[in-house]
Amino acid sequence: MTARLADITARIEGIRQLGAVVNAMKGIASARAHVARDQVTAVDSYAATLAAAMAQVVGAQAQAATGTADTPTGLLVFCAEQGFAGAFSERVLDTIPADAPLFLIGTRGLSVAASRDITPDWHAALPSHSTGMPKLAEAITTAIFAAMAKGDIGSLDVIHTSWEAGRPSVAQHRLLPLDLSALPAPTGADVLTQLPRTALIEGLSQDYLHALITRAALHAFAAENEARMQAMTAAGHQIEDELAVFEARLRHVRQSAITAEIIELGTGAAAAGPAR
Repeated sequence: MTARLADITARIEGIRQLGAVVNAMKGIASARAHVARDQVTAVDSYAATLAAAMAQVVGAQAQAATGTADTPTGLLVFCAEQGFAGAFSERVLDTIPADAPLFLIGTRGLSVAASRDITPDWHAALPSHSTGMPKLAEAITTAIFAAMAKGDIGSLDVIHTSWEAGRPSVAQHRLLPLDLSALPAPTGADVLTQLPRTALIEGLSQDYLHALITRAALHAFAAENEARMQAMTAAGHQIEDELAVFEARLRHVRQSAITAEIIELGTGAAAAGPAR
């Protein structure tokens, strides 16, 4: 009986320690998601400023994005970097065709892709902190331009997860070529520039693309941490239920031990006979 009490007590302590780890992971994910959402707002403002500047320079010459007909469309796909995020990566990979040139972000997503016999043309890890997203966007931009220069892709779509109304939502939209017709209408008179118009548009376009990739990375980063929060919340409920079961079992075993001791004392007293 004593050994059983010790086993149950040790199991309860282990469950409580696991609960502490789960709560810590949930807290870290919550903080990272909150910071990333604030940074998305800042990047959106920066991208809008670049879009307005491009609209002033391009003016009425804006054209819709068409891509290159004889080269495939590449996919920039953001999956999970770490585990404990449910089916985050699986949900994203379910949306991609098998033969598309793939630029995959996320270490956990890479392992899930390998289990599906999907080999990306290029991959990178998602930074553990949102402040690393601009540097990641630079690496992605370099890889994309290299692939386009070699003729491996003629256009590029991005696929990432956003978190809307407490649920994950996988979004896909065109990144390259930039859809200049989607720029805001130019306002005011033509701006004075010191650079040739072509060079200025090219520079602004690169900065704008970098902002769009950074925004997608931040959305994916925030969504992964939201998914981890959800998974940790579910795990926390399960831990609470399991803890309640073992605490009830511990009370039952203790009560049984007390009852057995009373019976043993009573039996011993009866066997000893009346006191003289």
